[in-house]
Amino acid sequence: MTIISYPLKASALLAIFIFAFTACSSSLKTDLLKQAVENSDRNQDYAARDHSRHPYETLSFFRISPEMDVLELAAGGGWYTEILAPYLKDSGTLTVSHYNPEAGAYFKRSRDAFEKKVSSNPLFQGVSVVTAEVPPTQPYVAPASKDLVLTFRNLHNWLARDAMESVMLEAYNALRPGGYFGVVEHRAPEDATLEFMQTSGYVSQSLAIQAAESAGFALVASSEINANAKDTKDHPKGVWTLPPSLRLKDENRQKYLEVGESDRMTLLFMK
Repeated sequence: MTIISYPLKASALLAIFIFAFTACSSSLKTDLLKQAVENSDRNQDYAARDHSRHPYETLSFFRISPEMDVLELAAGGGWYTEILAPYLKDSGTLTVSHYNPEAGAYFKRSRDAFEKKVSSNPLFQGVSVVTAEVPPTQPYVAPASKDLVLTFRNLHNWLARDAMESVMLEAYNALRPGGYFGVVEHRAPEDATLEFMQTSGYVSQSLAIQAAESAGFALVASSEINANAKDTKDHPKGVWTLPPSLRLKDENRQKYLEVGESDRMTLLFMK
C-alpha cells in the first residue's frame, strides 16, 4: 500500500503550534504551583495542614498564573504567603495587606512577626507589605493594579467590624477589569443569624456572595474543595474550638481533632 502525504496548510500548522504552546504553557504553570506547594523549605507545621486546606486545588480554582500581580488581603501569619511568594517571584508580583502596628499591642506583635519573616525568610523574598485598616480609611493599593485578589478565612473578622462589604470594595477597586477575587471562609448554616455570624467565626455563603455582588463583583463559580461535612458549627468557642486553634485546649481535644478544620466555602468572583 502506498501512503501519500500532503503538505499541511499554513493555517493548520499555526493551529497545531498554538495548541502545543498552550498545552506546554499550562503544564509549566501547573508544575510551578506544585513546586511551590511541595517546597521542602515551607514551615512544616503549615505544610502539615495541606490536607485540610488544599492549597494546590484552591489556587488552581482561583485561576492563578505566575505572571499575575496578586494582592493577598490580611495575610496573618503567612500560611498562603509562603506558597504565593515563590510562585510569583520570577514573573509576577505579590502584595499583602497586614495590621496597622499602631492599632494596639496584639496588632503590633502580629505585624512585627510578619515583617520579620519577610526580611529573614527566603520564601518571602519580593513580598510587598501594605497597611490595611478595617474598615478602610484609604486605598490599600493603586486602583486597577492587580489581576487577582485573595483572602483566606477573613470575612468573619470584617463582618464583626461591620466592614465586610467595604473591604470587598477595596478588592474590587484594586483589580483590573476582568480580574478575579478568590475567597475562602468558614461557612455558617444558611439560617444562621447575623449575631451568630459576628461572634462564631462563620459566615453564610449567601451573605458572602451578596456582599461581593454589592461591591460590584459577579460570581464565577463556587467549589466544595474545602468543605467538611463533620463540622456541626455549634461549638462552645465558635470556629476556634476546632484545629488549629483548639481554644478548649485538652477538653474534648480528640473529638475536635477528629472533626478537623472547619467547613469552608470557596468562591471565585470577577470584576
